Amino acid sequence: MARIAVVLMNLGGPDSLAAVEPFLINLFSDPAIIRLPWALRMPLARLIAHARARTARKIYSRLGGASPLLVNTRAQAEALERALGPDYRSFIAMRYWHPTSGEAAKAVAAWQPEEIVCLPLYPQLSTTTTSSSLAAWRRAAADLGIDRPTRVVCCYPDANGFIEAVVGLARPALERASEFAKPPRLLLTAHGLPKKIAETGDPYRNQVGLTARAIVAALARPGLDWQVCYQSRVGPLEWIGPATDGEVRRAGRDGVPVVMVPISFVSEHSETLVELDIDYREIAEKAGVPAYFRVATVGVERAFIDELAQAVVRAVPQTCPALAGGVCADEGQAV
Repeated sequence: MARIAVVLMNLGGPDSLAAVEPFLINLFSDPAIIRLPWALRMPLARLIAHARARTARKIYSRLGGASPLLVNTRAQAEALERALGPDYRSFIAMRYWHPTSGEAAKAVAAWQPEEIVCLPLYPQLSTTTTSSSLAAWRRAAADLGIDRPTRVVCCYPDANGFIEAVVGLARPALERASEFAKPPRLLLTAHGLPKKIAETGDPYRNQVGLTARAIVAALARPGLDWQVCYQSRVGPLEWIGPATDGEVRRAGRDGVPVVMVPISFVSEHSETLVELDIDYREIAEKAGVPAYFRVATVGVERAFIDELAQAVVRAVPQTCPALAGGVCADEGQAV
């Protein structure tokens, strides 16, 4: 059996309070995030990062001074290795902090696999996440002369195992929320995206819709009150909506319980543990929401890990149009 390296890709997060501003510089200097020439983008990235660093440090202080994303991703990597067996090894490539794509590429090269599968931990494809992470991997692999055939599992917005894991976590919360006077409202929350990026043809919003509709169908609750919404807005740009905090306030006006389900995050980090668990819960209390339930991310749920493992296995024998060391050109289709 060939040795297969599986490169798990995620955004990453600062591992200390001192790392917050450098992390933000890495984030905002990404041309997929700020679409300006380098000479304009870098000074602007430093300016934005410096302006946001104080607030961001407060957020990470509430998490013990660091993002838990790497720890949680390592747990997923280990679970995936157990599901796949000894011929597969997982490597982590974070986009904006350590371990970087360059560090992951060095580890992959040292292991000397026959093939590589890139597995972004973003269920829905976006130029700002999946495409950016894949571009970083390509550069890192090219710098080290990695010439192994490389496949991509680009996205899995309505994959059975992913949806099964979300529904399995959401169903008990819905049952508890149904004990109140009015039926609950299911808020399916995803990370936001600037409207101008969505209007360039970025598939993210459509794929979030696929995820939401698949979850609602699998829940099979006739008359279910549900809404897709978007969180984590940054800066003065207009973002796609409706906004999650606005939907929480609307639930308060309507006097209905809220069941909050993150559908674009697959592991816990600042946007779930602080934004959803603390900030939006406070908004809910002030808005008069009768009850607020937050459903966990899929993490290492068996159905989700099994789905990822199956996607990796399906990707390996597939004929790929790219040359060795490249990736499948069609990143817009789920494998």
